[in-house]
Amino acid sequence: MGLVEYTEFLVKSIAKEPDMVKVKSFGKDEESTILEIIVHDSDLGAIIGRQGKMASAIRTMVQAYAYLKGIKNVKINIDSF
Repeated sequence: MGLVEYTEFLVKSIAKEPDMVKVKSFGKDEESTILEIIVHDSDLGAIIGRQGKMASAIRTMVQAYAYLKGIKNVKINIDSF
């Protein structure tokens, strides 16, 4: 399972509309990999959580998984459509 698939699995397990979740990887710049998480407007609050705690937990889990796969730094952007 790759980094994008793992992130998608995590976010879909939280979202009320998992079919609307999209995760894209935007290549690697010099030091990091950038992941874009796009969710439905109604799920944005659940994904970010109160005071950003859910988003922080997602970032921690994804960065831990990336570390195990040998990826040094991962940046995650969360957005809605």
